[in-house]
Amino acid sequence: MTDDQTARAILTALAEPGEPVLNQIIDRVGAPGALEAIRSGRLPDAPTGRTADDSEVARMTERLAHWRIRLSAAEPASDLLVAERLGVRLVCPGDPEWPTTLDDLGSRRPYALWLRGPTDLRHGCLRSVALVGARAASSYGLRIAAEMACELGDRGWTVVSGGAMGIDAAAHRGSLAAGGPTVAVLANGVDVPYPACNDGLFAELARRELLISESPPGTAPRRQRFLVRNRVIAALSRGTVVVEAGRRSGALSTAHWARKLSRVVMAVPGPVTSASSVGCHALLRDPPPALLVTRSEEVIEAVGELGTDLAPIPASPVLSRDLLDPVSHAVLEALPSRAAAGPAQIAAKAGVDLPTANAKLGLLAAGGFVERAPGGWRLTQKAKTP
Repeated sequence: MTDDQTARAILTALAEPGEPVLNQIIDRVGAPGALEAIRSGRLPDAPTGRTADDSEVARMTERLAHWRIRLSAAEPASDLLVAERLGVRLVCPGDPEWPTTLDDLGSRRPYALWLRGPTDLRHGCLRSVALVGARAASSYGLRIAAEMACELGDRGWTVVSGGAMGIDAAAHRGSLAAGGPTVAVLANGVDVPYPACNDGLFAELARRELLISESPPGTAPRRQRFLVRNRVIAALSRGTVVVEAGRRSGALSTAHWARKLSRVVMAVPGPVTSASSVGCHALLRDPPPALLVTRSEEVIEAVGELGTDLAPIPASPVLSRDLLDPVSHAVLEALPSRAAAGPAQIAAKAGVDLPTANAKLGLLAAGGFVERAPGGWRLTQKAKTP
């Protein structure tokens, strides 16, 4: 590793992901300089022409002291050894595999990312969509997430999600089922299976696709990091689809970040009586409203190439009576809905002569639309069905 990579690997163990203060210091003096500032407890000089105020200096000094304490307990050599043994790699800003879309996060950008799996992150995120939602998902939400991810994966779109129970797991599995690319952004180390019930899913993702984290291997999950990692999910993707979400769902945090980053925000509607869809309906209603999507084609249209990835217009159902010629249709419409009618009565109402009416009635009978009855002809059940 270069000095910059080694320094960034250590910084991922010291600071919480995406701390603006640390990113400001890195921007000033680079990662090795930031690490030296933590070791010495001294702030680097401010850029020429800029003077930090007392409150800013106090805040930065406080954070340096906090990270310095954590530095004494850090074991960077052990982290790197474990990473090498597991085939985990560190990707830093400026590396060929670093997605430049993460730079949109500015002072909340990751210091580096730990990756486990064979997929190239930058290439995989060129055509990517985030599918997120509730952990306590309904059967409706799980089905929609899996089917949408499967169809996106089949079309070569990378599905990005958080590896959690519920919608996240269904999205990853749907993409895997189609042999499509998928990326799981974790709030813990890439070698820590959390939640444990998704252990098999994580193993498959590590073997075929990609697990990523801002924290070194072995890092246990923390509550706050689940919300913090949502900004990475949003930044990696062209758009975010919230499949199902309650009013306080963490998936709404991902939508918030997507909107802040000028990404497309989409939501799947659900039953109005479902608590699991309250968050989706709020996204669709509250300004600026999210885009309503119900199928993968609509998602691709929203995030794909302008004028190229257009969703086909859903075809209306074609009924057998729609295929009738105009005269046959007029004869059919001339029959009463409940009673029978004679040929002459039908011909007069349809506006055709009697021979034409008899000929068309014979054809309609062959098609199962009408049948003989006492007093003439009547509609069959097939003709009555709309």
